[in-house]
Amino acid sequence: MLNSIIKFAVFIAIVAALAFAGHLLLSAPAGDGVTIKFYNYEIPTIRPITAILLLTILFLGLYFLLKVSGFLIAVINFIVGNDSSLTRYFERADERKGAEALAQAQAAIAMGDGRKAKQKAQLAERKLKRPTVTRLVSAQAAELAGDKEKARTYYRALADHSETALVGVKGLLRLAETEGERETAEILARTAVGLKTDDKETLEGLYAMQVQKFDWEGARATLGALKRNHLISAEETARRDANLGLAQAAEAQDQGRSGDALKLAVEAAKIDPSNREATAKAAKHLAETGATKQAAKLIADAWKAAPGPAVASVFADLEPDETPEARRKRFEGLFEANPDHPQTHYTRAELALMEGKWEEARGELRKLNETEPSGRYCAIRAAISRGEGRPESEVRTWLVRGIGAPGGGEGMIADAALLPLLVGPTNGAGNGAAANKGAPAASTTSAPAAKPGGTTSKETPAA
Repeated sequence: MLNSIIKFAVFIAIVAALAFAGHLLLSAPAGDGVTIKFYNYEIPTIRPITAILLLTILFLGLYFLLKVSGFLIAVINFIVGNDSSLTRYFERADERKGAEALAQAQAAIAMGDGRKAKQKAQLAERKLKRPTVTRLVSAQAAELAGDKEKARTYYRALADHSETALVGVKGLLRLAETEGERETAEILARTAVGLKTDDKETLEGLYAMQVQKFDWEGARATLGALKRNHLISAEETARRDANLGLAQAAEAQDQGRSGDALKLAVEAAKIDPSNREATAKAAKHLAETGATKQAAKLIADAWKAAPGPAVASVFADLEPDETPEARRKRFEGLFEANPDHPQTHYTRAELALMEGKWEEARGELRKLNETEPSGRYCAIRAAISRGEGRPESEVRTWLVRGIGAPGGGEGMIADAALLPLLVGPTNGAGNGAAANKGAPAASTTSAPAAKPGGTTSKETPAA
């Protein structure tokens, strides 16, 4: 408010001063005025108001003369090629057209219109005259239009400048992959990684190339770079590393280097205990060398991380000739690694089935609390019904229900030794527990059958 009052007062003072000055000029006596004398030449006295008007006209004329002179100089500079306001005017017009063409080229690329994208990119390149801005769009447009050679030329130009080197190399890498030039693609991928060590797309591409050519050491080094830069999770790193170690173990085994194969397989199983294939291979190698306890420790770690029928099968194979009772007792040590997991209850139920303990198997199923029975659950229930001598219709109902249940297509029968309990005897004998006394009394793999006299004999499970 105060500022407004001050400004208004200043304005009134200026107007008053101008009015007073004008009054003095207009009311000056006839003899007063401005006299101009140059050597002996003297201009008659000019009234003050007339002098001011003449000075104003003089300044306006000088201003107009300067503007005309500047315009003429700009025209001359434009004709001879020197920079001028006129030149900058046309340059700004070209920049506007180039920027518009660049935007249209990008839109055409997004829509997949290669012909229009290439046309607009060329126009943008001519108008903007800024290669660092237009080369990438021109390369993408040429690539989209199918002009690989021109695209390669643009990408090479991008690769020659430090600011756009990575973009250019990645473009050349993509072209090499498209044309199946694997060696060139790998060289370009390594170059791109050297330019930017934490680029996930490039590292993943290099990793895939190394795996495809069985370069396990190189792939593990690239995997380490992905891990160091936190580009993949620790779980994914462990899974991949274990698979690479397993591949190295298989290669060493094929080359007759059993010691290296064992070492690599054990390492893979320790890196990722949930890798059942690595656990199985390592346990097998250890069992062959007599290191059964070490194999059991690996399997226990695997059961803790990812229990399942495959892990149980590997554990069972450590003692292939044991009785069902001894096997069940040995498995209890394995179950301690993950006592409340559903796979523990499933396996306990299957072990109980092999000993004919139907009610105990049913009790293990009750602990699952499944809202929707799985295929494996239904298969065990069918085996229990057959073992207890229930009607054949009940057995078939459970089997049919299991086929349509989750996992019914693949994991319905996790233990091949359960097949005789499900299909029944083949000698025409009646159903029931008595008929199943001759079924393979094994656990999660084929094992010796229990005979009335307590002796055992190996049987091959039904396939």
